[in-house]
Amino acid sequence: MTRKIDIFDTTLRDGEQSPGASMNTEEKLVIARQLLRLGVDVIEAGFPISSPGDFESVRRISELAGDNAVVCGLTRAIDKDIEVAADALKYAKRPRIHTGIGVSESHMRDKLRITEEQCIERAVHAVGYAKTFVDDVQFYAEDAGRSDFAFLAKVIEAVIAAGATVVNIPDTTGYSLPWDFGERIKYLVDNVKGIEDVTISVHCHNDLGMATALSLAGVRNGATQIECTINGLGERAGNTAMEEVVMGIRMHGEELDARTDINTREFVKASRLVSSITGMNVQANKAIVGANAFAHSSGIHQDGVLKKRDTYEIIDPAEVGVSASQIVLTARSGHAALKHRLEELGYAYEGEELDRIYEAFLNLADRKKEVYDEDLESLVNERDREETALFSLEGVQVSCGFPLKPTATVTLRDAEGAPTTVCEWGTGPVDAVYKAIDKVVQVRCDLSEFSVQSVTRGIDALGEVTVRVKAASGEVFTGRGADGDIIVSSAKAYLNALNRLLTSSR
Repeated sequence: MTRKIDIFDTTLRDGEQSPGASMNTEEKLVIARQLLRLGVDVIEAGFPISSPGDFESVRRISELAGDNAVVCGLTRAIDKDIEVAADALKYAKRPRIHTGIGVSESHMRDKLRITEEQCIERAVHAVGYAKTFVDDVQFYAEDAGRSDFAFLAKVIEAVIAAGATVVNIPDTTGYSLPWDFGERIKYLVDNVKGIEDVTISVHCHNDLGMATALSLAGVRNGATQIECTINGLGERAGNTAMEEVVMGIRMHGEELDARTDINTREFVKASRLVSSITGMNVQANKAIVGANAFAHSSGIHQDGVLKKRDTYEIIDPAEVGVSASQIVLTARSGHAALKHRLEELGYAYEGEELDRIYEAFLNLADRKKEVYDEDLESLVNERDREETALFSLEGVQVSCGFPLKPTATVTLRDAEGAPTTVCEWGTGPVDAVYKAIDKVVQVRCDLSEFSVQSVTRGIDALGEVTVRVKAASGEVFTGRGADGDIIVSSAKAYLNALNRLLTSSR
């Protein structure tokens, strides 16, 4: 039997630390449900002491997970952090407190300003104190990738003696080379008393583009848990991408003596869900889940794949949730065809709900020769955004061009159904639309980012706009909107961001 490698997902904690990727509690719960469908072993649900929202997220995910996954809360090596995490995890059937401290010379000298002896003392105390609340305690040795081998071993041995059940060896800065990181894990395996009785975890960052390689090097040398995120989200350049490291293990399980229990067929759905909620787009050539991961444009490649798929594809697309076959949807497609395709994408609609989706689909199909999967994803997500909005877009009309002054007339409908129409001018049509929306919604914020991309190929593709607005409190909110008219997309995206801001402030 090959070794079971636990998958520790930190999308909701480290992933959320990506600038602009913050999520509210309800969004975190949606992602947590998808993580449970994936079959992850551990969900790091948040950093409870950091905010009331994080505390609530950890509490509610603890209730949601039941026996299906360990739920973990992050802390510093501070008593109050640990107490708050324990409180947030009190409803978890399988709770874990994740505590730790910096162990590199840089962290001890420049950040913590402590000696090696003080570092060990604080680490042991934190683990021992966490152990009074839960049986499962994970210790992280922050910046282990740049620490002294012998001192790192000394710290790890001390926390194991104090009761740690999992020891996390992070390459916090993404500095290491794979073979060096592998040697570090092997050194601990060979030199730390009691390490055979605990789980060795690796948490690698992608600053040099090697997070997946680092994690696999860790597994090869004795690690039995990998900390990772959907789409590789995380601080700076991100973390190890779950989809990459799991498929790497699946492809090379015998060589690595490793396996996971992840339901890989949920990867694409998970990737799109996280991208939709966070507003962090996945690059087209991203491994496993990118739009081009199973696309072939070269004639030589096309010929080979058509004759036998594995001439150029090492992974069956169906293994990660990409449909090997496609129903081409047009305006002549009926309810049955649309329902079938939506179900293949993971959406289940019946009755009047399906009728509403079908009506929106027909309006889209009338403007396009072909409706692609990405169009349907965008259409469904757009309807979900509209149904939960405090303000909805009823109409927008602009006039612009040289030498006209760009002018926009916008009609919004509030939660009570009352419409308001205003007219404003601006430096361009989008600026005019946004000023008109501001006049109705009346919320203080700054537009910090505006981006637009086509959802699918072709001149008739849907245009999807992503915006980020910064509230007076400094919090950043992401909004998305999609439509065949880029001005309408822009209005929907901005309104979606403002609705999130207003909902958060309630």
